[in-house]
Amino acid sequence: KNSENYLEKKPIRANIQWDTDENGNITLHVENKGAMNKIAQMLFKKPKISYIHLDEMGNFVWPLLDGEQDIIEIGKAVKAHFGEKAEPLYERLSKYIQTLESYRFIEFKE
Repeated sequence: KNSENYLEKKPIRANIQWDTDENGNITLHVENKGAMNKIAQMLFKKPKISYIHLDEMGNFVWPLLDGEQDIIEIGKAVKAHFGEKAEPLYERLSKYIQTLESYRFIEFKE
């Protein structure tokens, strides 16, 4: 995968419920579904819904994942907001987006 092509991808939030508290902190409400989750729910009292609290960068990035902006554009917004704190910018942002994708919290718009 060419990293330049990766940065041109347009991430879009999957169909996940989420909300924002009064401080701008975002919580994803992820439904635990599928056979293994059903077993885990019975055996280990795994909740039907997991609440995932995003970190500072996540709180900023999540609303931008609208399928309209590519990773380069999102990176520019992150840089404008966080400045030096965001560095190494595209390395961190790419890793973050790959993590979201691995959990199927986002997909990429074709």
